Amino acid sequence: MTIHSNVTKPPPTQPVRFNRHGVWAIYKFEMARALRTLWQSFLAPVISTALYFVVFGSAIGSRMEAIDGTSYGSYIVPGLIMLSVLTQSVSNGSFSIFMPQFSGTIYELLSAPISAFEAVLAYVGAAATKSVVLGLIILGTASLIVPVEIQHPLWMLGFLVLTSVAFSLFGFILGIWGQTFEQLQFVPSLILTPLTFLGGSFYSIDMLPPFWRTVTLFNPVLYLISGFRWSFFGTSDLGVGWSLLMTSLFLLVCLAIVSWMFKTGYRLRS
Repeated sequence: MTIHSNVTKPPPTQPVRFNRHGVWAIYKFEMARALRTLWQSFLAPVISTALYFVVFGSAIGSRMEAIDGTSYGSYIVPGLIMLSVLTQSVSNGSFSIFMPQFSGTIYELLSAPISAFEAVLAYVGAAATKSVVLGLIILGTASLIVPVEIQHPLWMLGFLVLTSVAFSLFGFILGIWGQTFEQLQFVPSLILTPLTFLGGSFYSIDMLPPFWRTVTLFNPVLYLISGFRWSFFGTSDLGVGWSLLMTSLFLLVCLAIVSWMFKTGYRLRS
């Protein structure tokens, strides 16, 4: 005797597929926007950084003693690259998501068949790409002005990519949080830039008095610049392990915040 069950079986679940076309479309759009604003995206930061090299590296650096066996003009190269990369990463990451939110096209993104991970990958990937390219261009410009030697090129590239991704994520967070252009510029102008200048961009912390040296150790930017400088000269103010740990920790914190923003819809659906 055959018994027929009236219970219908649920349809088999379809595996989640990575929407590479959507990611590539957003990434290509962001990169095209950078090419349309070539002066603002690349040329202006390169020219301003080149002026730093001319003034500090050539004019002032020629009258200063070597630091850890490195001429002052060469010593400031990693710090100036990090200064530009941090600033541009935050700027690129924040404006990439702020403009869709400001213009109202963010709802098209939220209703598109693309996951939060894919959207973040596209926007942050484009912002980090522009920052890495900018850092390499500044490095090439610096090599024309002062002697530059990279002892650990793979580590240099790794720190450059890791820092660009981390601060592009940080800028992405600011872009979601900020509701006006003034709010968008508040953190980079009043917090990030001073921390970068006080993070050993132009000097070694060994040159500071003991009290201020201790205070500087609480500056997270110091660890980024220190690790990046180690990849050039093989010496730094702090161990490269600490630099890698702090940069990775900052990246994980930013990932957690972005994940929370998309899960709760913080300032995305209102």
